[in-house]
Amino acid sequence: MYEIKKESLYSLLKRLTEAIGPSGYEDSVRDIVVDELKSYADSLWIDSLGNVIAVKKGSKGAARLMIAAHMDEIGLIISYIDERGFLRFQPIGGVSERTLLGQRVAIKTLNGDIIRGVIGTKPPHIMKPEEMKQVPDSKDLYIDVGVSSRAEVEKLGITIGSIAVFERDLTTLGTSDVIIGKALDDRVGVAAMIEAFKAIDGNDVDVYAVATVQEEVGLKGARVAAYSITPHIALALDVTVASDVAGVSEQDWITQLGKGPAIKVADGRAASGLIAHPAVRNKLIEIAKQYGIPYQLEVLHGGTTDASIIALNKEGVPAATISIPTRYIHSPAEVANLNDIVMSSKLTMLFATKITSEWALTLIRKNFK
Repeated sequence: MYEIKKESLYSLLKRLTEAIGPSGYEDSVRDIVVDELKSYADSLWIDSLGNVIAVKKGSKGAARLMIAAHMDEIGLIISYIDERGFLRFQPIGGVSERTLLGQRVAIKTLNGDIIRGVIGTKPPHIMKPEEMKQVPDSKDLYIDVGVSSRAEVEKLGITIGSIAVFERDLTTLGTSDVIIGKALDDRVGVAAMIEAFKAIDGNDVDVYAVATVQEEVGLKGARVAAYSITPHIALALDVTVASDVAGVSEQDWITQLGKGPAIKVADGRAASGLIAHPAVRNKLIEIAKQYGIPYQLEVLHGGTTDASIIALNKEGVPAATISIPTRYIHSPAEVANLNDIVMSSKLTMLFATKITSEWALTLIRKNFK
């Protein structure tokens, strides 16, 4: 039986996070996912939008469990090249201007070459005092690739429509368990899902592991995958805010780093995202307690996951989310704890293994006459 280990998960996560894959351009990540899953799946395919769907058939096959984790990361897309070779850009997903200035980026040309650059603005020495105190607007930022003309940029293969992401490797921070890198949102979920899928054995339900695309720009991949699969029950694996940092009062800690996976209760502003199905949420809690997996309960004030759109598929899908606490989400330096990721993967594996088709199907509809 496959064993979920911290060392193998870290190795996989390093490959995943260092790949370039903003929303709509997940090709490099998708190749890794396919390579990891193909030997463990009864069937595997890529759908028309680019989702990877792997299936492990159950012993009865009466119910379908969909597990979703998104491959895409936030990024930039080149929108203009000026005569001196500076690149203007637009965000892909929830990019905050406060994280951009001075960051190294990797630009992927339309033919697949990687060109490095840095995000700049006018020097602080010539700014007015009031400008120094402001977060620069994206229209005042540009990418400098070290050339002096538009022609030189084009010679590098960069055109309007080329994409860019933060350039970061994955490494440890402080201890061997705390990791730092880009795109932990949501490559940690993808890694946890892959390792869980490998370890699932003796499952009653059919398990569909789906590495989704374009989550950061509207949950698009999960929407079409759920429509195709028509799951009876669903889990999303994604990050959530670990706000246990300096300057934040304890009552505002959404989750804490290193305290185990978070089982979501609700997310979105005023609970407008997912309100987790009580039976699925409680089953996760029951399994976590039974197998000694530390967990936290999560109410997230903003943001949501693939689970919220899967839950609305066709006649509705009982859905929940296992969240991985992560600091500094949507920045070039996201921070997570490997133990939280391993435990999220184990909880996912146990849930997929222990639930029965009979139980899952009772959640769909209750007939009284």
